[in-house]
This record gives sequence, C-alpha cells and structure tokens, in this order.
Amino acid sequence: MQEIIVAKHKAGQRFDKQLQKLLPEAERGFLYKMLRKKNITLNGKKAQGNEMVSLGDRVQFYFSEETFRKFGGRQDAYSVKNALRPYIEAYASLKEILVIYEDRNVIICSKPAGVLSQKAKEGDVSVNEWLTGYLLHTNQIDSEILASFKPSVCNRLDRNTSGLMLLGKTLSGSQHLSQWVKGRNIKKFYRLFALGKVTEPFHVRGYLSKNDKTNKVSVSDSHFSGSEFIETACTPLRVYGDISYLEVELITGKPHQIRAHLSALGHPLIGDYKYGRRDINEVFRRAFGVNGQLLHAYRLEFPRIVEEEYVDLNRAVFIAPEPEIFDKIKKTYKV
Repeated sequence: MQEIIVAKHKAGQRFDKQLQKLLPEAERGFLYKMLRKKNITLNGKKAQGNEMVSLGDRVQFYFSEETFRKFGGRQDAYSVKNALRPYIEAYASLKEILVIYEDRNVIICSKPAGVLSQKAKEGDVSVNEWLTGYLLHTNQIDSEILASFKPSVCNRLDRNTSGLMLLGKTLSGSQHLSQWVKGRNIKKFYRLFALGKVTEPFHVRGYLSKNDKTNKVSVSDSHFSGSEFIETACTPLRVYGDISYLEVELITGKPHQIRAHLSALGHPLIGDYKYGRRDINEVFRRAFGVNGQLLHAYRLEFPRIVEEEYVDLNRAVFIAPEPEIFDKIKKTYKV
C-alpha cells in the first residue's frame, strides 16, 4: 500500500484531477474503476472522485510499488534535471525582476520592460518560468510538486510595459489572486507619458474590440458587435512641454486598454508604435533611447480581506519604483 498526504499546493482541487496528476500514465477509466473497488481511497474511505481534497487528507493506493511507479511515470534524475532546466535558466537570466512582496501563497514582483509575462512560443523566457525558477532556487518547490501543480502569473502586462505583477505560489494563492483580479477588487494604477497637454482629471468609458489578425484593438464611444465595455480614469501629474506625465487607473482590464483608449482621446503614449505617432516616437528614441511605450504598472491597492491566511494583504498598497527612463525624461525634457 502506498500513501500520500495532501500538501498545501494540492489542497482545494478535485480528487480525480489530483489522481490524474499523481498517476499520469493511468487511463481515466482505470482510475474510476480503482475508486469503485476501493483500491484507491480517500482518508480510508471509498471515494467518488468529485470530492475536493484538503490539506492533510490521506490518499491510499492498494497497488504494488511496481504498479505505482508504472502509472506514476517516474522520471530518472537526468530527465528531471532536463525538465527543470528552463526554469533554472529563466531565473538566472531575468535578474532584473524585483520581488516587492512575498508570503506563503503569493508574490508581487516588478518586471522590467522587454520581458514577457507568459511565453508566446516554445523557447520564450517569461515571468512564468522565472517564478518557478525562483521557487526552485529558494527551495520552496521541487520536481515532485511541479508534477501536480505549476505556479503561475495571475495578471499580464504587455512585453514593453513594466511594473507590478501578481504571482501565485500555491493553488490557494493563484485562486485568490485570480478571483480578486476578475472581480476588480484590486485597484490598478499606471504611470505614463502621453502626447499633448492634459491639465484636468478625466473619467471615460467606451467599448473595445480586438482584431486577432493584427493583434490590435479599436475603441468606440458606443457599443458595436463584438465589443467589450471599458472604463479608464486619468489624473494629470505634470505637463512637460507638449507631453503629459499621467497616472491612470485601469478600472476594467482589457488588452491594450490604456494605450488604445488614450490614443482614441488624442493622447497616444510616447514610444507606442502600435497606437501612437511614429514621428514623435522617433524623437524620443533618438533623444532618450525609448523603444517601447512608456507605461509602468505603478501601484496596486488591495481590498478589505478577512481570511486569516491573507490578512497581510488587507487594504495593502504596493508600489513599483519607476524605470530610470522616467526620471531621465522628467529631469531633462523641457517644462
């Protein structure tokens, strides 16, 4: 008989899903057959498979050790090392990622511009791989844990947008962060430079639609087929000649929302070649080395949180230092 105790990172998942991860070489029908025959039990009792497992639950397998290894698809040390290599290399290469906050379940980090949130194709290196590499480096996970649970990012930033990201270290952390983001419970504020003089705050609504072929969105004042509601609030911080330094609250979180919404209002972001003005962008590229939109996820404000496990996040506020290029522009560009 083999026994496994449900660890924290596995708690909160369906029992049958956990079994499929524990025994990846076993057919789904075989697992349900073993449950019916009580060859697999949960806390010593017959299970259906739809139960939600909890921390400390006992899973018993009345198999021989050989059968358990066969269905578990156990890898040799060389295979394990190769499987972990991309994470280890990502952690080593993305040294500029800054951990702003960390607890048992979540990490809040600041990523630099130029780094992907999640890889788009095989061979890409992103914050997602960095996260696993970081947890391996700090001995918070191992290959056995990774066989059944993958830590993940819970919000995305464009490659050339810098700043705060939410990362789930555990299943509970990922679920809570995703729930708060989806429910718009976490307030998200960005800082940026945009073309034109903005001297008064504004709060605008509109409708956004994405063209998957061009990976570009369009914005309208009225609803149109396939469009989604968006809401953006802006506070001017300072005017520098013909550009404005702004703080924007992303009230709804749609792809390219800030970039497209401000461009539609006549204030495209400096450095944004997709929605901005190429002539202006070229001026800033030559003068300051700007190669992407000057957009920084600056501040996150958490809601009231009552769960004891997340009490440190209760009404917490996190800030990511602005990129050096922001200070350079503020110090040298004409006012």
